[in-house]
Amino acid sequence: MIPITVVEFGSEEEDLVLEVLRSGRIAQGPLVARFEELFAELTGVSHAIAVNNGTTSLVACLQVLDLKPGDEVITTPFTFAATLNAILEAGAVARFADVSEDDFNIDPDSIRDRITDRTRVLMPVHLFGQIADMDQIASIADEHHLHLVEDSAQAHGSRQGDNAAGSFGLGSFSFYATKNITTGEGGIITTNDDATADRLRILRNQGMRARYEYVMQGHNYRLTDLQAALAIPQIQRYPATITQRGIHAAKLNDGLAGITGLITPTEMTGRTHVWHQYTIRITESAPVTREEFVEKMTAAGVGAGVYYPHLVFDYDAYRDREDVIIEPTPVAERMAAQVVSLPVHTHLTEADIDHIVSSARTILGAST
Repeated sequence: MIPITVVEFGSEEEDLVLEVLRSGRIAQGPLVARFEELFAELTGVSHAIAVNNGTTSLVACLQVLDLKPGDEVITTPFTFAATLNAILEAGAVARFADVSEDDFNIDPDSIRDRITDRTRVLMPVHLFGQIADMDQIASIADEHHLHLVEDSAQAHGSRQGDNAAGSFGLGSFSFYATKNITTGEGGIITTNDDATADRLRILRNQGMRARYEYVMQGHNYRLTDLQAALAIPQIQRYPATITQRGIHAAKLNDGLAGITGLITPTEMTGRTHVWHQYTIRITESAPVTREEFVEKMTAAGVGAGVYYPHLVFDYDAYRDREDVIIEPTPVAERMAAQVVSLPVHTHLTEADIDHIVSSARTILGAST
């Protein structure tokens, strides 16, 4: 089986973890600080504040904005539940804009249609590793005096022009086990605002500026040095990781081109895709359904996954709630019914890519 994701650490990670264990300093220590420094450099921001997971980073971003009951956050419905859960945990109201089928990301024109007098935050999600159209979205935020929180959980290092995901507003990143950079669990918030960074560091540390100096109500959002030790070598070699994933994506695009009923993903002009997922679409014109395609690819020894099979609000847990405003998002609904992700990780071989391509072409009745 060619897995859709491979999690593998090398000797550099092992050496740093051992260094932490021998040091006796395992919580919020010097390696966390080094991790933050390296990630701030990667993202091109002044501050990176490490926390215990990606959902926490989203919640903390919203908490420092001091939202009031009834304040609305506009986001995409085509995302993981953490995006919506964070909005609700922060006590805000979620409102959903539609997405663009070109990049799966939130559509700036749809954002404009959803803005009300209660809108306080725009929360784009940089899905599958490609940054949303942040030039337009940031302009909308400026025009309407709105906060900007980027759910960058899948887009470490993705860029639009000279600016990286997480540098347009408050950036929220995840380092969950399957991410391009992983600590098992972990998160980081990025910002260029000194005062906001200060508040976030206090918030993650039980509201303490120094030991027993409580200046606000806080939480235990701290990261461990053991987790930071895993991330540091990955960040140092990350440019090569992005390059290799991009090479694999290009080969898959070439091999899967011209198949009836299959649409390959696109790297938008002026943007950098980091290929957290390689996501195709199986449309109505395909000779098999999306579910049949996944089943047959699995039988052929190719990992294939659906991220995400339903819109985020399309579950009983979120229906009939006053803080979840559901409006038509037909493009997002169509994307959720069509997407399939295939392996694109750095451990693929040429033979693996050939097998992925030939399996898909056979299943869809295309010549090889």
